Amino acid sequence: MSYRIEKDSIGEVKVPLENKWGAQTERSRQNFKIGKDLMPIEVVYGLVEIKRAAAIVNHQLGKLSEEKAEVIVSVCDEILKGVWDSEFPLRVFQTGSGTQSNMNVNEVIAHLCEERGSLIHPNDDVNMSQSSNDTFPTAMHIAGLTLLQPLQQELSQWIDLLQELETKNKGIIKIGRTHLQDATPLTFGQEISGWKTMIMKAKSFIETSSESLNYLTIGGTAVGTGLNAPVGFDVEMAKEIAAHTGLPFETEENKFYGLTSYSGISFTHGALRALASDLMKIANDIRWLASGPRAGLGEITIPENEPGSSIMPGKVNPTQAEALTMVVCEVLGNDTTIQFASSQGNFELNVYKPVIIANFLESVTLLTEGMKSFRTNCLSGVEANVEAMTRGVERSLMLVTALSPYIGYEKCAIVAKLAHKENLSLEEAILKLEYATKEEFNEWVRPEEMI
Repeated sequence: MSYRIEKDSIGEVKVPLENKWGAQTERSRQNFKIGKDLMPIEVVYGLVEIKRAAAIVNHQLGKLSEEKAEVIVSVCDEILKGVWDSEFPLRVFQTGSGTQSNMNVNEVIAHLCEERGSLIHPNDDVNMSQSSNDTFPTAMHIAGLTLLQPLQQELSQWIDLLQELETKNKGIIKIGRTHLQDATPLTFGQEISGWKTMIMKAKSFIETSSESLNYLTIGGTAVGTGLNAPVGFDVEMAKEIAAHTGLPFETEENKFYGLTSYSGISFTHGALRALASDLMKIANDIRWLASGPRAGLGEITIPENEPGSSIMPGKVNPTQAEALTMVVCEVLGNDTTIQFASSQGNFELNVYKPVIIANFLESVTLLTEGMKSFRTNCLSGVEANVEAMTRGVERSLMLVTALSPYIGYEKCAIVAKLAHKENLSLEEAILKLEYATKEEFNEWVRPEEMI
């Protein structure tokens, strides 16, 4: 392999000739061979958005020449198209401020500018008016809010589909269950409405909490005082980034808060955790209801997507539910990491930034992709087994609840216990006990009026 010599404040470094990064990137690449997870490309793009905006704003404020601003913007636009993704090789587990990824972006932009005939310095020009301490948290918010948009779209599609299923199944009566035991009847549509409202609430919670990501810390520089950033830089940066991304960014008024606290990301991930918890419930409900087909509940059927066993021919498993519930486990684990790491802000800086944003973005991605897979490969194909649902209602002992206003709680309990003990229907039991006539029973016990 051929190398070139790059220099930084520590000394000379050999960098692979074909790569566009510089000395600081190479030092990090060699010194932090920890795990396999690279800094998420969404964070890199967030940093590139900052460099692009900074070139424009620094030029507007008289700090950067038009020529330099134009070439930096041109290179940033190229990077944002995904052309140079391989030039960002650094791991998540690096410096806790994200400084090395910030410099990776600075160096790649400067090198690409140089190839276009412009001498651009990674620190003096690309990083002008900035510090890693304010660029990285800003990139975290840009990446987080950007990646939440597809999740919100997926949530909307779930709501639409669940509304269709609710309407389709509104007249199908089935037995309810509490404590995994038979309870009073409801319609399958009513059961689905509970799932739908969970997703509607989750969407609302995410929308509300993610507003905290609208605020950008850029302009705070190293400790929040704004040293080396011109007056108005923070406000203009937020405006420029908002205009280019189409997202509602504005400046964080208190930069000291923005550098050391990640309560916004923590709060937003709490909404993701709540969504994950409800997805666990929905996926479990569906695989329980589809259990069988002969020895389980069998109240619904779901699509048969692939063989379920290497030894049992014909077996089909609820694989989409299993995948989605594993996603939930990962999200809940990520939440623990994020909440603990967010608590570690010391004085003017939290130095757990990379692991916070890496886990946050993984949760968003897994939820988006997991929900899409479940929706298209399972939820859209849910069909009610009306025969099984009707049979469950007819055999349920909890229909006895409808008799309570007529014969009282104590007699109802006696009827239910007798029916269960002697394998009788409720009608047979109440007639045997002579608590009511056949006509009275048929008038009092009407499942369609119990929903």
